[in-house]
Parts: sequence; structure tokens; C-alpha cells
Amino acid sequence: MNHSRWKLKREKELGADHSETEEIRAERAEIRLAMAFAKAVYDRRKELGLSQSDVAERAGLTQAKVSRIEGADAVPTLPLLRRLARALDASLSIAMDEEQEEVVFVARTAA
Repeated sequence: MNHSRWKLKREKELGADHSETEEIRAERAEIRLAMAFAKAVYDRRKELGLSQSDVAERAGLTQAKVSRIEGADAVPTLPLLRRLARALDASLSIAMDEEQEEVVFVARTAA
């Protein structure tokens, strides 16, 4: 059975007799947000042509910490978000609602 069939089976099961608990929905939302943030960091770093070590040096972090952030394995604090935004020469925009999470680094314009 391929992966898409697993998903369809799971969706059918959830629709029939099962419903996700609020706790599971909250956990899924946290995971989506962590993944959205990880992707935003990765995309901006690649856009700038920087290595993880470069970003780490600019942000005062270790390369391993940047790797954990890009792997969605670390929960960033507000000060860390600020340091990463500065290191990536961007402002950080985070939008969240019930259905989606969006994380975007917006390049700073030259003054």
C-alpha cells in the first residue's frame, strides 16, 4: 500500500467513527508552525547564499542549533527569532489562525 492510500484510509477512519481530540489538533498545529518556521529559515538562508555556519556566526549560535531549527527540532524563543531575523537581513512575519500558519522573512530594503 502506498503512502497516499494510508492517508486516505486514515481520513476515512477519522470521518467515520473517530475524531481528533483538541490535544492532537493543538499538537498538529505546533508541528505545522515549527515546520513553516524551519522552511522559512532554510529558504531565506539559501536565498542569501549562506551556509548554516554563516547564519550561526551572524546570529551568535552554533551550526548545530541552526540545523535543529531548520529541522523543526527546536522551539525558538522571541529573542532567538530576533537574532535570526537580523542574521538573515530580514524582518519576520508570523501569521496564525485556526487553519494555517505562515512564517515569512521579508528582506530589508536598502535605505
